[in-house]
Amino acid sequence: MASRKNNSISISKYKRKREMNVGIFIFAIVFIYLIVTIIMYASSKKISVYEVREGSILKDNSYTGLAIREETVINAEKTGYINYFQNERSKVRAGMNIYAVTSGKLSYNSDVQTEGVSLSTEEMNSLAVKTQNFNENFNPQKFSSVYALKNDISNTLLDASNQTKTAQMDAVIAQNGSKADIYTAERDGLFVLDFDGYEALDADTFDKADFDQSKYKRTSREDNVQVKKGDPAYKLVTSENWSVIVPLDKEMASELSEVIYIKTRLNKESEAIWAEFSILKKDGDFYGKLDYDNSMIRYADERFLNVELIMEDESGLKIPKSAVVEKDFYVVPQEYITTGGNSSSSGVMIQDGSGEPDFTAVDIYGTTEDGKVYLRAEDLEKGSVLVRTDSSETCQLSDTKVCKGVYNINKGYAVFKMVNILCESDEYYIVKEGDTYGLYNYDHIVQDGNSVDEEEVVFQ
Repeated sequence: MASRKNNSISISKYKRKREMNVGIFIFAIVFIYLIVTIIMYASSKKISVYEVREGSILKDNSYTGLAIREETVINAEKTGYINYFQNERSKVRAGMNIYAVTSGKLSYNSDVQTEGVSLSTEEMNSLAVKTQNFNENFNPQKFSSVYALKNDISNTLLDASNQTKTAQMDAVIAQNGSKADIYTAERDGLFVLDFDGYEALDADTFDKADFDQSKYKRTSREDNVQVKKGDPAYKLVTSENWSVIVPLDKEMASELSEVIYIKTRLNKESEAIWAEFSILKKDGDFYGKLDYDNSMIRYADERFLNVELIMEDESGLKIPKSAVVEKDFYVVPQEYITTGGNSSSSGVMIQDGSGEPDFTAVDIYGTTEDGKVYLRAEDLEKGSVLVRTDSSETCQLSDTKVCKGVYNINKGYAVFKMVNILCESDEYYIVKEGDTYGLYNYDHIVQDGNSVDEEEVVFQ
C-alpha cells in the first residue's frame, strides 16, 4: 500500500507585537494633569481677587441755611399804580430809572411796539471769544466753567433785555398819555422785588426763631399793582459779599471748630463753591457761618437755602480697606541709586567689611516730593552704609518709615505697591491714581492683604 503523502501544514504560534495606542497615552497625560491641578487647587490657599476701578467718596451733611445779605428796602414815594423799568435781579446804577407811579393803570396794548435792542458788535465779539475759549479749554473735572460761561451770556442778554423794557415803558407811558412820576435808583445794586421782613438781619441779630419756616411770609411786587406811599417798592442788594447761617449740633460744631474754609453745595446744584467758615454760639446753640464773595445774584431772591457741607469729596482709585497692609521702608536720596552688576537693574553701593563699595540690587517702591525713594527694609541690613557713586558722600541706614500698600497680582504673583490714600469711608479707600510705582485702573489686587506674602504665586 502506497504511503500517504503528508500534506499537513505546521502552524507555529508567535507572540504578536503590541502596538502603543497614542490616543490612550495622550488621554492618560491629560487625566494626570487634571488630577494634579485639582489637587493643587484644593490644597492651595483661596485668594479673593479685587479689580481696581476708578471711584469717589463723598461725605457731606445737609442743612437748611438762612441767607443774610446787605439789603435795602426802598419805599414808594407816592400812592398810585407802580410799573418797573428794569427786570428783576438786574444790576442797576445810581440814577437809572427804576419805577414809575401813575394815577391809573397803564394799558399794555399790542399796538405798542418797541424795537428790540440788539447786541453791539463789541458784545457779540466778546461772547464769541468766551465761547471759543470755553470749547478749547473745557475740562470735565472743572464743570464750574459751564456756569461761568452761562453767567457771562445771561448777564449780557439781561442788559439788552433791560434796555428793551425801558424802551417799552417809555412807549407805554406815552401811548397812555398818563402823567407818570419816575423814580431813579439811589445807589448801585441788584434790583429785587421780593420782601420778607428779614432784610435787616445780620450775624449779630438773628435768633433761633428765624429758622422757623412755618411762620415765614414773603410778598412780591409786579407791574400795574397799586401801592401806597411808604409801601415797599423794590429792594437793592448792595454787596457781592453775603452769608448763610446753618444750625449745628454740638458734635458737628466741635468737629468743624478748626475749619477755616469749606466746600459747599447750594440747593443741590452740581457746582460746588468754597466758603469762609466760622462757628457762632448764641443762647447755648451752635451755628455755622458761611461767607461767600460770589454767586450772590443766583440766590438773591431766596431766604432759605439747602446747604451741603462737603467734608470730603475725592476721586481716584477705589480699593477695599482689607487689601491694605503695612511695610517698613528706608527713605534714601535718589542720588544713591545707581546701576551695576551684570544688568541694568537699579541698586545701591554698600560698603563691605574692607570699606570697599559693593553693588546690591534693590527695587524702588515709591518716591517723595523732595526727590527721595522708598527701599524695602527687608532688602537691606540696618546700619548699612550707602556710598554715592559720584562723590564720597555716604548715608547710613537707620530709621524706617511705615508705608501702606496692596499686593498687585497682575503677573501671577504678589507684588507690593504703595498707595497714597486721599480719603476713606467705612469699607473703602480712595487712593491717588497715576503714581509711577502705584496702582492703575483695572489692576488686580489681593482683596485680603494679610492672606498672602510678597512674591507668593497666586492662582486667580
